[in-house]
Amino acid sequence: MNAFQNSRYFACTPQAIFAAIQAPERLARWWGPEGFTNAFEVFEFRAGGRWVFDMIGPDGTRYANESVFAHIEPGRQVVVDHTCAPLFRLTITLEPEGEGTRVNWLQVFDDPAFAQAMKHILEPANEQNLDRLGAELGRV
Repeated sequence: MNAFQNSRYFACTPQAIFAAIQAPERLARWWGPEGFTNAFEVFEFRAGGRWVFDMIGPDGTRYANESVFAHIEPGRQVVVDHTCAPLFRLTITLEPEGEGTRVNWLQVFDDPAFAQAMKHILEPANEQNLDRLGAELGRV
């Protein structure tokens, strides 16, 4: 198994959630697991655009990240290819549901062995990422 799926309902429109993804200052506040911060160096929010940043752990350790926005459909979907190790594709899909939106988060790793070895970290980290998105949505 090399795929991790998470889903969360938010009482916000797809456009409101998309706004929290496309604005770099907002994305930097909620991206990553609990306790992490981000320092964006390059953020080209368009198909083919680069995203280069450091994710900074609670202990101050900096984790270099490089990605490309593979696909962007405003208000509906963002696909990110993580282009440095570990290689993965993250697809965030926003589906209207009732009065709000269902956020579907699908992370697919190129290396199934890595994914299995890190499953105990990745599953809770992805849930924490959605928790942080919810907190960001509540700020507006």
